[in-house]
Amino acid sequence: MFRLVIVCLFCNSWALAADSPARFDAKLAARYLDERATWWVSWQNAARDHDTFCISCHTALPYALGRPALRRALGEHTLAAPEERILQNVRKRVQLWSDVQPFYTDKSGAGKAEQSRNTEAILNALILSDSDRRSGVFSPETKRALDNLMALQLKEGKSAGAWTWLNFHNQPWEAEDSEFMGTALAVGAVGNAPDDYRNLPAVRESVKNASSYLLRTEQSQSLLNRTMLLWASARFPALMTPARKRAILTELSGGQEATGGWKAASLIDSGWKRRDSSEPDAFSDGYATALVAYVLQIAAPTESSVLVKRALSWLAQHQDRITGQIPASSMNIKRDPQSDRGKFMSDAATAYAALAFDLQP
Repeated sequence: MFRLVIVCLFCNSWALAADSPARFDAKLAARYLDERATWWVSWQNAARDHDTFCISCHTALPYALGRPALRRALGEHTLAAPEERILQNVRKRVQLWSDVQPFYTDKSGAGKAEQSRNTEAILNALILSDSDRRSGVFSPETKRALDNLMALQLKEGKSAGAWTWLNFHNQPWEAEDSEFMGTALAVGAVGNAPDDYRNLPAVRESVKNASSYLLRTEQSQSLLNRTMLLWASARFPALMTPARKRAILTELSGGQEATGGWKAASLIDSGWKRRDSSEPDAFSDGYATALVAYVLQIAAPTESSVLVKRALSWLAQHQDRITGQIPASSMNIKRDPQSDRGKFMSDAATAYAALAFDLQP
């Protein structure tokens, strides 16, 4: 078989194996994500009170987590303008926590204000703690964000130990079972904090209760949600026994397609249907593949090396060589992939791919 080998004098450390013709282009990905984040922070539908904006699970959160990886790959020494704007926005909302309105009020549906408040608390804590983890400086705003998070944890009922989460009946971020995902992200946020904060008695108790919720409800969760449990275990290894971890890895291995990718719909429910009755994509998608490739590397790098290598090859091969994005489409309705809303899943896919490639030697 003829094999094309690309030789590049200025290649970066993100190159795949030498026998692969595809490379992940960090510069193109950064341009795409910066453009999308710039659009999001100025979009009128994202605007909120006190001259702030909503932090979305599809665009703003993945961007805040993934853009630093691209900065490292490109040798940049300052934050991109939209990255700085998002961090400033989060810090402002944390500082004004008792004054700002939730992202969504009960006008959007009963209980939406509480769900929104809890969801934002998790997102704020995750973004700021991840930024501090990279900088090595634990800021007062991050401590306050984590304290805000602890105060909202459910103390009783079947979801004791969890945090409520926005439910607009949308997969993969605002569905009936997204409380589990949110709680896993909350545990991950605490795990980013330095030991002296994590070892505070109240914090240890909070993590213990959250862990109890995650473990007692794990068996009823989708594989996508249990992948988020793996994410949390990267910060708290004791969260999962070796047997639990092996079970998830076995399922993920079985779900990887021959091409090297995963399908988000299959990770949720093999019979998943969109609300408009259109069929979900019949092929692997960038969101599921990038997320799984990232999580496997931080939670089980040795056991998953073969899976990851194939996933990274899929991601590199499917990156658009003009826009820089890695494609993924809505799980809920069929959207125009060229529209702003139609790019939401690709925003997340591209950002998580940046995180996945950043972990390669």
